[in-house]
Amino acid sequence: MTISNPTEDELVDLIEEVGAKIQDVREATSSVIFGQEKVIDLTLITLLSGGHALLIGVPGLAKTSLVEALGAVLGLDNKRIQFTPDLMPSDILGSEVLEEGPSGERSFRFVPGPVFTQLLMADEINRASPKTQSALLQAMQENHVSVAGHRHDVPRPFHVLATQNPLEQEGTYPLPEAQLDRFLLQIDVSYPDELAERRMLMATTGVDRRQLDTILSADELMLAQTLVRQLPVGDQVVDAILQLVRSARPGQTANAELDELIAWGPGPRASQALMLAVRAKAMIEGRLAPSVDDVIELAEPVLKHRMALTFTARAEGIHISDLVARLVEPLR
Repeated sequence: MTISNPTEDELVDLIEEVGAKIQDVREATSSVIFGQEKVIDLTLITLLSGGHALLIGVPGLAKTSLVEALGAVLGLDNKRIQFTPDLMPSDILGSEVLEEGPSGERSFRFVPGPVFTQLLMADEINRASPKTQSALLQAMQENHVSVAGHRHDVPRPFHVLATQNPLEQEGTYPLPEAQLDRFLLQIDVSYPDELAERRMLMATTGVDRRQLDTILSADELMLAQTLVRQLPVGDQVVDAILQLVRSARPGQTANAELDELIAWGPGPRASQALMLAVRAKAMIEGRLAPSVDDVIELAEPVLKHRMALTFTARAEGIHISDLVARLVEPLR
């Protein structure tokens, strides 16, 4: 599979080839993660876009299993960090140790931390101190870390899937707005339906556990990420993205009633995230270009963590999802 300067026909063939493999990835992941098809799709969109995702859900909804399953089917090295208040940046990044050589000379050697992986699960990221959070977020933004004044590049591809528990907030450190903006999508993980939970009970309480085979290699994933950026986007979709994101900013929405509900809104990074996400969604579904419907469908996971409600809106019981639904109404 090659992507360097493809012709239109070659691009179509590549989209079909990658789309078929992604379908196999979806099916394989769904065979061990029950009742979370939308979560799987949004996570794959994040990975194909080259970004990171914030998964919000109560414990026990297979978030860790999702990372392990995707690591297996995508051929990615994956690790997990349990964030706690006493976690230090060196526990994530690694540290330099002093060693003595055979002839007595001493030198420092860098011992990499768990951040040096391709798919990292940051479990309950809001339980660590801001200093520790920022150590991980540097790698997310810049694809390298600095230890003792030396730069160390993380492996490629590099993706972080961070989780947060929406119920227990005591003793947590909420991520600042600038750090939340580094996550491409916020993915809400809900309870599975009854049929899916029945399948889960039968599949996970027995002796045999299904082993997943590698379907898409790490190199193929990076090629697919390049292909996503080559998908054409029509002016109508670009206009829809700009209209949606700009209308979510206070003082720029045409609806005065909505404007009073928005405390602060998304920056240009939201437009970039939405542009990449709709392209990735189109490729997953084997389409040659995204549509306005893709913008509408992905508006909430892109905007939800990049906006805040005013006190008046919160007092009236309005949620961010309700506000986003009203913002996308003109696009329907």
